[in-house]
Amino acid sequence: MKRSLPILIILGVLGVALGSGWYLTRPVNQSIAPASTTTPANSATPGSTPVSRISNSANAGAQPPHAVGPEDAPVTLEEFADFECPPCGLLHPVMKSMEKEFGPRLRVVFREFPLVPTHPHALVAARSAEAAGLQGKFWEMHDLIFESQKIWHEQFDARPTFEGYAKRLGLDVERWKQDVSSQVVEQRIFLDGKRAHDVGVKGTPTVFLNGREVPFESLAPEKLRALINAELTSLGK
Repeated sequence: MKRSLPILIILGVLGVALGSGWYLTRPVNQSIAPASTTTPANSATPGSTPVSRISNSANAGAQPPHAVGPEDAPVTLEEFADFECPPCGLLHPVMKSMEKEFGPRLRVVFREFPLVPTHPHALVAARSAEAAGLQGKFWEMHDLIFESQKIWHEQFDARPTFEGYAKRLGLDVERWKQDVSSQVVEQRIFLDGKRAHDVGVKGTPTVFLNGREVPFESLAPEKLRALINAELTSLGK
């Protein structure tokens, strides 16, 4: 389920940082994976080192994961997100900025966690990105979907829009249309959802830095940057 967030936190933490005027809440949702029984993760003081760690016994998620950056990067950010979640849309440019700033010292992993039924287009968005991934264009579709979130979010049926993105990216559209509902795509989304529940994800976006959950209020650019720099310093990098 999503955490309920006061308007002032959204404006102060992400809204101002990203120049957004959205007034956001995080209502209760269901994911497509079985309900979690994990207790809420411990949170840290804003700007402090995250303390809630991923269990070594957690499901590995879809393999190979969608990732940017070298496998041996000293810092890994693992994001669990829903393409239709407004705070996830706000976090998108922050994550892109971190990728550029830290380069090969940072690895970013994206995990599917569509929250249904509250977000009616979340699952088809996840399927569309995964189907594009089968043709080597996951990140391109991922970026298009997030960057146009406010457009397709208002549509009754977002599927034609996503098909248009597939054409724009030069995909084999007929193959993409078949893959959208394929078992391979469904399995990837399910496995990412299972990992989310195993590691105690309660809402989106949830980000782990080297296996420790980053408090939501620390996802603002300056605070996330400080956490990454502190981790690099502690590792002598």
